[in-house]
Amino acid sequence: MNIAFFLLPKQDVVCLTPDTTLRQTLEKMEHHRFTAVPVLNQDGTYAGTVTEGDLLWFFKNNREITFENAHRHSLSEVPLRLQHQAVRIDATMEDLIKLVRTQNFVAVVDDTDRFIGIVRRSEVIDYCGKTILKDPAAHV
Repeated sequence: MNIAFFLLPKQDVVCLTPDTTLRQTLEKMEHHRFTAVPVLNQDGTYAGTVTEGDLLWFFKNNREITFENAHRHSLSEVPLRLQHQAVRIDATMEDLIKLVRTQNFVAVVDDTDRFIGIVRRSEVIDYCGKTILKDPAAHV
């Protein structure tokens, strides 16, 4: 199975840049009810994934930064606790499955490392469930 089958293309994905303000980040995550969002560099390469936890710990450890002044601070100031991995579009299903075990979604990049979309964990779980149910020998 080609992972492109599962791809949610970039134009359908909410993304942020390191220059996005913390206030914009919080508002987008709240509006879309996302717990994690991909961060892209200005050249379109995948920089990482910011999570609610990253923001929580950042605000906890920087008490002078509040929601009221969050528009003065950028996402580039927030350390990303987890290094969410991306896969290339030609990656194997095994590569993808290894990553969705610990990530809500996996960023997908092309052969020049440009972000082209994501694969959501739920899509991979649905596929695996259907595959197992079709193969009675897989039930052990």
